[in-house]
Amino acid sequence: MRLPRKPSTLAVFLLAFLALTARSQMAAPKSDASVTAPSAIHELFLDDQSDRSGDRKVGSYGADVNERDAVRRRQVRKLLAAGSIQSAQDFHDAAYIFQHGQEPEDYLLAHILAVEAVVKGDATSKWISAATLDRYLQAIGQRQVFGTQYSDKSYVFDLEHKNDPAAMNKPDANQKGMTQEPFDKSLIPDTLRKDFCVPNLNKQKENLAEFEAGKYPDGIIPPGCTR
Repeated sequence: MRLPRKPSTLAVFLLAFLALTARSQMAAPKSDASVTAPSAIHELFLDDQSDRSGDRKVGSYGADVNERDAVRRRQVRKLLAAGSIQSAQDFHDAAYIFQHGQEPEDYLLAHILAVEAVVKGDATSKWISAATLDRYLQAIGQRQVFGTQYSDKSYVFDLEHKNDPAAMNKPDANQKGMTQEPFDKSLIPDTLRKDFCVPNLNKQKENLAEFEAGKYPDGIIPPGCTR
C-alpha cells in the first residue's frame, strides 16, 4: 500500500491562509450599498434634487440634508480632481451640488462650474450661473445683482452680523418675512436678466409677494426657460 506524500511546508501555509480567508469572508457583514454616496456626477445631482423635492429617495449615508450635501461635495471634488467631469451636463450637475454648500467658496466654485457648462454649450446653465453669483456676493456681504435670491430676513441678519454674537440678542435678529436685500437693482438691465433666464424686476416683486404669502412662485424663471 502506497502512503500519501507528506505535504510541503509551503502547501500547509497556503491551505491555512485560504482557510483563514474563507472564514473571515463568512464572518464579515455584507456591505450595504445604501450607505455609500453615489459616485457618478448625474447620480449625485439627482440625489441632491431628491433632497430638495422632498421625495426622500436619497441614500441613507447622512443624518440630515446638510451632511448629505457635504458628502456629495466631497464626491464631486474627487471627480473633478480625477478629470471625470467633462461634459456640459456634468458641469451643470456639479454647479447645482455646490450651490447648496455652506461657505462662500462653495458658491464661487458653483459659479465657475456653471460658467464652464455654458462655455461648453449648455444655455440652460445661464440661470444657475446667475444664481450662484448672487449667492456668492451675498455670502461675502455684497449686494446680489440679478435678483435670484429670496431669503428669510433673519437669515440675512445672521449673514450681516456673523462676527457680532451680541447682535443675535437684538429684536431684528428674529425678523419675519422674506427679502432680496442686499440687492443692487441698477447694475444689470432687465434685458440682460432675460438672457440669463432671470425674471425682470417687476416679476421679482410679484415673486417676493408670493413668498411672503407662503407660496412658491411660478415665475422664478421666465416662460420658455429651463434650468
